[in-house]
Amino acid sequence: MVHRALYDFTCERNIVKMIYIKLIFIKFKIGCDIMSEPTLVILAAGLGSRYGSLKQIDPIDENGNLIIDFSIYDCLKAGFKKLVFIITREMEDDFRKIIGNRIEKYIEVKYVFQDLNDLPEGYTCPIDRVKPWGTGQAVLSCEKIINGPFAVINADDYYGKNSFKIMYDFLMKTNDDNLNFAMIGYIMQNTLTDFGYVSRGVCSVDENFKLTKIVERTHIYKTEYGAIYKDDKDGELIPLDNETIVSMNFWGFTSGIFPKLRAIFKDFLDVYLKEEPLKSEFFLPNAVGILIEKKIANVHVFKSLDKWFGVTYKDDKPVVMQMIKDYKKDGLYPSNLWEEQNG
Repeated sequence: MVHRALYDFTCERNIVKMIYIKLIFIKFKIGCDIMSEPTLVILAAGLGSRYGSLKQIDPIDENGNLIIDFSIYDCLKAGFKKLVFIITREMEDDFRKIIGNRIEKYIEVKYVFQDLNDLPEGYTCPIDRVKPWGTGQAVLSCEKIINGPFAVINADDYYGKNSFKIMYDFLMKTNDDNLNFAMIGYIMQNTLTDFGYVSRGVCSVDENFKLTKIVERTHIYKTEYGAIYKDDKDGELIPLDNETIVSMNFWGFTSGIFPKLRAIFKDFLDVYLKEEPLKSEFFLPNAVGILIEKKIANVHVFKSLDKWFGVTYKDDKPVVMQMIKDYKKDGLYPSNLWEEQNG
């Protein structure tokens, strides 16, 4: 009887121990999942100024959806569960009414404000400056609410369904304590408009698909002979290979980028607050380029064959609407984008 009781007691103790170990494992796993779940950051602060007001943004399908709707739909399908909108305080009410309130039904949403006066300690915004500081400062503005890997996109660019899945999978496998980043690269000729110039990060990529150089070119034109860009300093027109890989501001980062980005922003302000205080912009691609040049970070480039589109000019809209119509016909999107989510 004594041996039997000891046996039962030992078995019960082992069972309790196994349950305890399993609970610890589950707690650890849940904690890791929370830490590693990527966030999608959408740069939307420029929407209001670009269109005059948010109320003037044209829908691109018969159901009233905007380009940003298709990006968010694609990010949900890819697996993203958290979303951060970077906007300005002036546009908050309109943004929530036109976009935010609808999207909050489908994904966790947070808002961050890009502010001209949000500068490092010791720096002051020129009193006459109206122009935002650029995409680099916009990303810095969400530092306090990002504590894991995150992707960055523009609010008014269409990136393609596959790009979101590729980026989500990359970020899910990324340790947040490193400086190994990613970029979705597009073929130059797939990102141009027939109706004016565009701004692109022109890239150099090595045989291992590592980004070796990136320079923001703000005036790239499509011509019958191929792409050309106008140099910002002397106005010289320089040809570009149509197969050149360019950045459309679709990045994958860890939170380790924030202190590096902050330091580069200070260096930028030291120069441009003196040289060009009212119009200079702190471009995110240029900041990444500095990290690569100094061998501080690595950026893996995932080449996309998708065709970019956006309504940069009024004449772009009919082209974009036809492309969306074709995508729906081919089954890439449902006829009513959010109908199945509501169901």
